[in-house]
Amino acid sequence: MKVELVFGDKWIDVNLPDGARLITPVSGTELKPVKDLASTIQMALSSPLDAKPLHEFVKPSWKITIAFDDPTVPCYAPVWETAISIILEELRKAGVGKSQITLLCANALHRKFRLSELETILGSSVVKEFGDRILCHDAEDRSNIIYLGKTPSGYDVEINRLVVDSDLTIYVNALSTGFNGGWKSICVGLSTWRSIRWHHTPEIMTTSLVKNPLHEILNEMGSLVESKLGSEKIFKIETLLANPFEVSNIWAGSVNATRREALNVLRANMPPRRSLLEEKADVICYGVPNWSPYAAFGSMTPILTLISTGLGYLGGVIEAIGKPGCSVVMATPCKNEWDDIYHPSHREIWEHILTRSLDPSEIMHEYAEQFAARIDLINKYRFEYAFHPVHGILALHPLKRLRHAGQVFIAGAQDPELVKHLGFIWTRTVEEAVDKAQSIHGKDALIACVQYPMMVTGNKSRLKFNIRY
Repeated sequence: MKVELVFGDKWIDVNLPDGARLITPVSGTELKPVKDLASTIQMALSSPLDAKPLHEFVKPSWKITIAFDDPTVPCYAPVWETAISIILEELRKAGVGKSQITLLCANALHRKFRLSELETILGSSVVKEFGDRILCHDAEDRSNIIYLGKTPSGYDVEINRLVVDSDLTIYVNALSTGFNGGWKSICVGLSTWRSIRWHHTPEIMTTSLVKNPLHEILNEMGSLVESKLGSEKIFKIETLLANPFEVSNIWAGSVNATRREALNVLRANMPPRRSLLEEKADVICYGVPNWSPYAAFGSMTPILTLISTGLGYLGGVIEAIGKPGCSVVMATPCKNEWDDIYHPSHREIWEHILTRSLDPSEIMHEYAEQFAARIDLINKYRFEYAFHPVHGILALHPLKRLRHAGQVFIAGAQDPELVKHLGFIWTRTVEEAVDKAQSIHGKDALIACVQYPMMVTGNKSRLKFNIRY
């Protein structure tokens, strides 16, 4: 059978055995997009789940922080531009002046973004009016970080000073899975490594919609935040996407109430990935697009292509539909190119850490604190738009898939040595990789081909997201 797979910035035709199962990564009931985004946001703000409308309880003297997701979130609907414009109007009704409002990008350990880059999600009118009052979170600026203490389980909680000092923080969030949203917006997006280290581990990070250990820790941290600041200090606008370009649902109110509603909808409409295939596969095949949320306005690196996107964002199917010891075939040109401006730690990690270990838990134990304290790289994070140095270590978490997969074939990579560097098997074509996998699992091996969409990293105003089946 002939199938089409994404391959970097293009599509390739691949011949697979006739018995191969074709799988689309999205199944179940599709969420219906709203017809009018602005009116939907206005309706949510007019009828919050467990609070009064903003203009009814905000005082004219209040200091307000409007926080928002950074541009790594794969949302291309005008969520932030529309919501923040409406929020500003609500604050004007309440008598709050421009000088009392600060806009804060919740970039956590991601890089800071230039104002021109933030304009792509905030809109030109908001940037023109508030340009000098739009900030990016700095997780290393100790003068603007407040330590709130430890949770009952001993987790340290630190957040941006603006959240503590403001009379109200309004957070605008967009999510498409159970991974984002909830207290992650505040306790990760506006926090520090001292807090993030407790839950950003290979064992804890998951997108599960039921008993998610990541969000269980974040909920405990959120409870501490509320106990210290008061439950009415944070007002959330939680946005659930129907797809990367359209919004399905919007709720306003407390962090917990909006999170609960979002999870209810997600659980009802997103069946687990393990239901994509009734019988577990021996071989899992898919193409890797030239895309990573961490390459927004930048370029890919081999770590982003092969590990973060290849094994990570796309590799959840390995454990979901693959047998233990299955073979994985990824099609990607994976260039030997590095982004030393935005990801200055990647080359060092590739050359000096991945040659010693491919166990993400071992790497975290040995190197996370070391990289988290690298002053030279921290300065690049603070002043040169680089990702925090420890983020390069966190990007290796998807190597945990190797505990389930027997071997990984990389088909079509331009430099075979890149592939061999990770202990993967290089082949010229997908067909060659599948043939080698069949020699391991037998000619009657069940082959699952996952057809991921085309996603191209770049300026968000020019980003492509096409699905062809």
